[in-house]
Formats: sequence, structure tokens, C-alpha cells
Amino acid sequence: MSNSVSPDISFVVPLYNEAETLPELADRIAKVCDELGRSYEIIFVDDGSIDESAAVIEALHRSDPGIKLIQFRQNYGKSAALSSGFRSASGGTVVTLDADLQDDPGEVPLLLEKMEQGYDLVSGWKKVRRDPLRRRIASRIYNFFTSLFSGIRLHDFNCGLKAYRLEVVKNLNVYGELHRYLPVMAHRYGFRVSEVPVRHHPRRHGRSKFGAARFTRGAFDLITITFLTRFGKRPLHLFGVFGFLSSFSGFIISFYLAWGKIVYDTDIKNRPLMLLGILLIIVGIQFISIGLLGEMITAFRTDSETHLIKRTLGWDEASGPQP
Repeated sequence: MSNSVSPDISFVVPLYNEAETLPELADRIAKVCDELGRSYEIIFVDDGSIDESAAVIEALHRSDPGIKLIQFRQNYGKSAALSSGFRSASGGTVVTLDADLQDDPGEVPLLLEKMEQGYDLVSGWKKVRRDPLRRRIASRIYNFFTSLFSGIRLHDFNCGLKAYRLEVVKNLNVYGELHRYLPVMAHRYGFRVSEVPVRHHPRRHGRSKFGAARFTRGAFDLITITFLTRFGKRPLHLFGVFGFLSSFSGFIISFYLAWGKIVYDTDIKNRPLMLLGILLIIVGIQFISIGLLGEMITAFRTDSETHLIKRTLGWDEASGPQP
């Protein structure tokens, strides 16, 4: 495949220690694209693997130049891997899937068919999950609360198999652990989001990276994404409301006490209500200050993750991965 011609589909595959699955995954992706008659590139993002994953991808690249590698210096997480892959993708459609073969590349035509109905992001729905019971229970809880707070009705927000229009991924700022909420972010930015049931296979190689800490991180991430999607561009609209209410209440209390002191000569120096009024005013000013600082940070924020990358493989050496 020529690097000068943009492919029809860019596959972004984040991975960590998945050397055993990569040759089969690449072969299955190639077969699906051949059947569809679509050109493709496969961007493997090696998130600091300590096995032979990078060497396997190098061998695959030698036989298929459409297979590319972004290798991180260490393990930064799935969000960073997806973000780098999104920045480098050039296909009109971008498909993400996990490297462990639990996501089936044979389901990609279903996603593309749904996109032809006018959707910008189509997520897979693992209607029948091949995971341990604890993961299935955790997934149901996570999806219920995400659907409740986000206002978007999907059954499976965190399915690794998704298809995006290129415009969508170029507008998503993915960092931290926000890869779980890509449909929510896209929906808030005005893109049309849907889902289709897909097959899910049991893990055959390696071990799951799922851990108990994901419960806590998931709860904090839900708060984060709710704030970012609703107030990320206007933080003062959130903090300013609390600040105004707090300060206004403090001023009312202070005015009441001052009126009592002036008119009725009431002793106010030992009244707890005076301390409450002063506290509310101070807290209100702090909330407003935080909102103003947030506005300044939003105005001057720049997004750059190039320092994460150790090396790349498969692009023109002069240009490197596309930004």
C-alpha cells in the first residue's frame, strides 16, 4: 500500500503484551478488507509492552507496509494509545478494536453498514459477553450509570470495537481514562451515535488487564466526563453559579446582622451567624476564582502527546505520523 494515498479504513489497535495474537489479528483484518474491497492501514499502538509485540509488528510490516507501529516508552494506558492512533489515522473511517481477539474483525461490515445510515460513531454491543461473572456485573453497573448521567442510551459504552468517521476522532481529546466515554464525548459534540450487537469471544492468550481499581477510576471518570462535556468550555458557568449563591447568601446574612447592629444596637460579635456569613462570602469568591482560572486554562490549553512516543514505523521518515 502506498503511504501517499489515504486508505479507506484506518484500524487503530492499542495493545500491551499481546504478541501471540497479533499475526492472526492482522490476517483477519486484511481478509475482511479484501472482502469489502477497501484499502486499509493497521496502526498498532504498543503501550510499552515488555514482550515481543514490537518485534512481531516489525515482521508484519515487512510483509505488509500498511501495517504501522507507534511504540510508547512505557505503559501510559489505553486513552493515550488511542489518542496517538487517532492523531496518526488518515482513513475516511477509523475502526478501533482490542488486540486480544475477543473483538471480532468480521463484525466490521456491520458497523460500516450502520454508519451508512448517517451515524458518525457506531459502537459494538457485546450482547453476549464471554467474560468472567465479576466483569459482566461490573459492566452492567458501569453502563447503567453512564447511560443515566450522560443521557445517551447505549448498552455497551466500553466495547473496544467501534467505527468512527475521521472527523470524529480528530475532534476527540482523549486522555487519562476517558477512552471509556468516547460515545458520550462524541454525542456532546453533536455527532450522531448508535450501536449494533457484535460477537464477543473468550480470551485465548495472555491475561486480562482488568483490575478492581477500575471501579474507583470509573466513578471518578464519570464525574470528569460529565463536567467536561457540559462545562469543559465554560467552567465559570458551573463554579460561578455556586459562587454567586454562596456569596449572595453571605451578603444577605451580613446585611441582616449589620442592620440589627445599626438600628437596634444588637450585639453580633459572638453570634455564629456572623461567622457563617463571612464564610459564605469567602467560599463564594473562591468558587468564582476557580471558575475564572478554569476559563483561562481552557483558553490557553494545548494538547500535545508527542513526548510519549519512543519511535514509529511505517510512515515516511520525513513526515512521521500525521498530526
